[in-house]
Amino acid sequence: MATQHLDPEEQEQLDKIKAFWRQWGNIITWVLIAILGSYASYNGWQFWQNRQGQASAQLFDQVKKAALSDDVDKLKRVVSDMSEQAPGAVLTQHAQLLLAKTALGKGDKDAARAALKSINTKSSDDGLKAIAALRLVTLDMDAQQWASALSALDELDKTAPDAFKGLVADRRGDILLAKGDKTGAGVQFKAAWADLAGDNAYRQLVEVKLNALGLSVQNLAE
Repeated sequence: MATQHLDPEEQEQLDKIKAFWRQWGNIITWVLIAILGSYASYNGWQFWQNRQGQASAQLFDQVKKAALSDDVDKLKRVVSDMSEQAPGAVLTQHAQLLLAKTALGKGDKDAARAALKSINTKSSDDGLKAIAALRLVTLDMDAQQWASALSALDELDKTAPDAFKGLVADRRGDILLAKGDKTGAGVQFKAAWADLAGDNAYRQLVEVKLNALGLSVQNLAE
């Protein structure tokens, strides 16, 4: 895809953004996931307690301990037990998220992908499904599977709650930038900046990306 020629200063800025995202992208994403997913935690816990009882509560306690100790094998076993007992329960999906995060930290991308796909298949919570889908997009981006990542983002545009729209646009901008489409990336980053009004920290990161592309948010702010 043809793009506008970048002068050395612009290219240096874009290279810095790419390097920053390679180093910190996963951490930023997981922090956002924790924030966006927190709204379901309390209701999920109540549902789990009411429907599953003390034994299931103890299983989730084991999940947390295994995650804290980075014991992926034990985590897989306990999450599997939870999935067998209540595959559609919200807290089971949170356990799958913990498994995906821990497995990815240990380099087990296959386990992470399987856990995230389980959420997309079994969860009835649109927010948790969007969280899992965004993490799958990140895995596709890491593997430079651009077509798969863009297709998933297109689907998220249709199904994700409004709170996720800015993140979807930002991720699409990252992909377009990686593919060399500076103009398309700018359009997506502008959309992300507009949608992330309630998240100042992440919005500032998007603003940095826009500035590196030679774009100003002044008109958007007005």
